[in-house]
Amino acid sequence: MRNSIKISGKTVEDAIEIALIELDVSRDEVSIDIISEGKSGLFGIGATEATVKVTRLGDSSAASGTAITYLNEILSFLDVDALATIRTVNNSKNKGPVIDIQGEDAGLLIGKKGENLSALQFILNRILRSNSVDSFVTLDIEQYKERRSQSLNTLAAKVADRVMNNKRSITLEPMTASERRVIHTALADHPGVKTESFGSGYNRKVVVMPNNA
Repeated sequence: MRNSIKISGKTVEDAIEIALIELDVSRDEVSIDIISEGKSGLFGIGATEATVKVTRLGDSSAASGTAITYLNEILSFLDVDALATIRTVNNSKNKGPVIDIQGEDAGLLIGKKGENLSALQFILNRILRSNSVDSFVTLDIEQYKERRSQSLNTLAAKVADRVMNNKRSITLEPMTASERRVIHTALADHPGVKTESFGSGYNRKVVVMPNNA
């Protein structure tokens, strides 16, 4: 019995469906790695197929399947046209699964500055805890968190340059705890600036200041 398969198709969804048939499993029983999203080309010229690697989950990954089941039930209850799939079984940061939500309405779940996404992640993990699932599940929507992290790292570098040039502190807009952590980490080893958080709740902010302040 094969545990993993690499498949190509016209689209990512086509490739996934073929792989599920080949492995004789349902979508919540596997992890899906998108190797290439493919290209349609111009009038079919230069088109390339999408490629995915689909891996059957082992018993140690039961938390992933349970999380997928509950999350898809939540999405159905909310009448959201989106589907949850497992991106990574063991996230290097917290050793838990990373689940990605994709679909027509997926973007609606992000909310302002990712607040809806954070709330949904909190609710899902509370449900899992109440059902004796100990793994922490990280939610993402079409790579939003990765894109947001890159944007915050770029912002941190630009703000640090301004602080050093003007010798004045700059206070950033309110951010979630995970977003503040990105800023702190990005500038932790910066020779010319330091960072601090202040405020409370949704109004907690990061201030970037000269090292000698």
